[in-house]
Amino acid sequence: MIKKDTVVSLNYNLTNDSGEQLDTTEGKDPFKYLHGVGQIVPGLEKALEGALVGDKKQVTVSPEEGYGTLNEQLKMEVNRSNFPGDAELKPGLQFMADVGEGRQHMFTITKVENDAVHVDGNHPLAGQTLNFSVEVMEVRDATAEELQHGHAHGEGGHQH
Repeated sequence: MIKKDTVVSLNYNLTNDSGEQLDTTEGKDPFKYLHGVGQIVPGLEKALEGALVGDKKQVTVSPEEGYGTLNEQLKMEVNRSNFPGDAELKPGLQFMADVGEGRQHMFTITKVENDAVHVDGNHPLAGQTLNFSVEVMEVRDATAEELQHGHAHGEGGHQH
């Protein structure tokens, strides 16, 4: 049964409200995570609590329980001079930026107009309702090493 400190393997399909597929494990290995430590969006983690191997669920996750609502303050225009001179700036390019107090944050370039570079620090799925179709493939107790590291390890231990 899925509970805190278990390692869960899932097959899933993720779509938005328009039915557009955003992610899937189809054709790949199941997704593996350590339950109860915030490795997946809160709404999905809550919905999976208590599920058993073989369970199939349809889970709708609100933006508040997913990647958050859109924060307009994270959308801004910066001057091209803030980037390395040889950088090829184009929409979709992601980069890390210092946001103060030694903290780094991921931004995505949304538009480039002459010297104006429009960036967005919201998660790409922020503001979207997420629709998960999941099947629980495996559940096991986490090892002491996984609990210490705070994440699931693959076959044969950790690779970091």
